[in-house]
Amino acid sequence: MWRACNRVSVGKNVLSWPDDGNMCNWLSLNELTQHRPERAESMHLAKGHGVFKNKFDFSIENWRDYLPVAVGAVAFLVLFWKPILTLGQDWWSNPEAGHGLLLGPVAVFLAYRSGWVKKRRLQPGLGLTILAGAVLLRYLSGLAAELLTMRLSLLGGIAAIVVFLAGWRQLKHWWLPALLLLLSVPIPTVILNSLAFPLQLKASQSGAALLEWRHVPVLLSGNVIHLPGRSLFVTEACSGLRSLTALISLGVLIGGIWLRAPLSRIGLVLAAVPVAMLLNGIRIFLTGFLVYYVNPNLGDGFMHYTEGWALFVVAFAILGGMAWVLSGTERRLLQWRSA
Repeated sequence: MWRACNRVSVGKNVLSWPDDGNMCNWLSLNELTQHRPERAESMHLAKGHGVFKNKFDFSIENWRDYLPVAVGAVAFLVLFWKPILTLGQDWWSNPEAGHGLLLGPVAVFLAYRSGWVKKRRLQPGLGLTILAGAVLLRYLSGLAAELLTMRLSLLGGIAAIVVFLAGWRQLKHWWLPALLLLLSVPIPTVILNSLAFPLQLKASQSGAALLEWRHVPVLLSGNVIHLPGRSLFVTEACSGLRSLTALISLGVLIGGIWLRAPLSRIGLVLAAVPVAMLLNGIRIFLTGFLVYYVNPNLGDGFMHYTEGWALFVVAFAILGGMAWVLSGTERRLLQWRSA
């Protein structure tokens, strides 16, 4: 195997190139380019020193530099393996958390695309402080077997590493990926149940009001809509909580990419709430309308699920249109201020 020389400084045109694995031949840059162009391409000149260094330095000393990083990565995985595993399982199997399969990769991509801040600096003190808090939270959540705080400790550990290596400004620069990762954490079942029932009642009231508006005989009893010959039960799955969570996440994503003013972004996210509730009421109305006028079997099955997906696309288009209007308003205000 070839042994790459670490650093050689012999004037401005001389490189060290391994010949037989034991000795290095000394060639000028022109000679190396002529005889071994593939080796010449793998070399670069260190700025300001006239020193050539091999990009592919596989010496033992070089691997030792990465040993602390490897040990830290293994320790991080061991400590936070359970929240990583349970979070991935919920993303894959829990319908209430399925949006995490989209938000997680998108957050990583946005962080990669936005890159690093220009003047980043190490902040080991602050990073270690955040890491200590994350480890303590991980320990306490493990004792209590509480998944939300356990997963938040994972996000805290990631934030601590970013602050340690690149400073607080880097974490602030990555605010959108960080917020998307936070939104990808599933809401606990206790909170979901407390939110779902009021949304069920609101969706039932909206759907019944629209059915009465279209002269459909209807009797509302809690979250049950009674029609002639058929009753519609608005379950937790029909409460609109899934679409509401997904639309809020999409509002954050669209606002972070298209909009610049914080007020515009907040307004877009807040607008996702009434849009989701209105369209969920329309979904229940369409179900009751089809059941009464067309076929009672249309109240469930493929048609019922298709309505939900179609209306979600409509909601996404509404949010996109609102973002387009807000973006145009921002441009006009910027032009007016600069005039």
